[in-house]
Amino acid sequence: MLLMHYLISVIPDKDNILYMTDFVFIDSGVGGIPYMMKLLEKKPDASCVYVADTANFPYGEKSHEQVVACVIELVEKIRLKFAPKVIVVACNTMSVNALDALRSHFSDIQFVGTVPAIKLAASISKKRRIGLLATHATCENPYNIELQKKFASDCTIVNRADPELISFIEHNAFTASREECLEAVKPAVNFFREQDCDAIILGCTHFLNFTDVFEAACEPDIKVVDSVDGVVRHSLEVLGSRFEVSGESPVGDFKGVSPLGERVATNEVGAQGEASPSLYITGFRDTDEENQYNVLCKRFGINFGGLLKK
Repeated sequence: MLLMHYLISVIPDKDNILYMTDFVFIDSGVGGIPYMMKLLEKKPDASCVYVADTANFPYGEKSHEQVVACVIELVEKIRLKFAPKVIVVACNTMSVNALDALRSHFSDIQFVGTVPAIKLAASISKKRRIGLLATHATCENPYNIELQKKFASDCTIVNRADPELISFIEHNAFTASREECLEAVKPAVNFFREQDCDAIILGCTHFLNFTDVFEAACEPDIKVVDSVDGVVRHSLEVLGSRFEVSGESPVGDFKGVSPLGERVATNEVGAQGEASPSLYITGFRDTDEENQYNVLCKRFGINFGGLLKK
């Protein structure tokens, strides 16, 4: 009811109706794409928007305070433009640093976070030595220590922050050759193999775009784990439970333009009941980066919305 009151208060008339988006996925770049595509496999009619905060990439090298400030500013824009029912924070660094602040600041939005899959890794590790590949901000966050105490107290967690690999994925993942991708992950895989780890957690969502590459490089002695399935399952549960309580429709049913008069992504459902997601970015570094996102969107059938305006 609070959300509906908010919508009514910002819409001047019936001809200027704000479209409610089921899910908005946020990340510093391409990291959260696998989460959105997996969710659309499970719920093809869901309306989805992806927002990459490329203007503030990389998040993993920022302080806690900087991460919180950047994410709150980003969600302010998203709230006005897309009226999201659920925001999936598809970035481990954003989640471990800013999830509590987001829930406090935006009480009318449901948030689903992503955290390193330590529990899953502990369930499959026989040597009890687990590698965590992530950003500096994630590796150094106290929340991971709590996860280890709770779910992997008998395991040794070997941390590796790899900003160079994250940057490679952000700027080259969808244009590089298979051989170049395998070469890019080898230093990390060799590091964990030398540390006698038998499981590696992909603790930065950017790495999920390379899951098959990691699996190929890790065979046959190291297992690769991530949080995609668990996050997608929880996201769908949150959407369903929210609208069971409110009695509103779980599928976006307001279409048109935002209060600012900008056309928003309608995620129109096709003949097979599949919605077409949209992607926005907050800034381009150069034309190569723009090309990366064009290639990405064509590959996954995503509508490229360009720059997310203030």
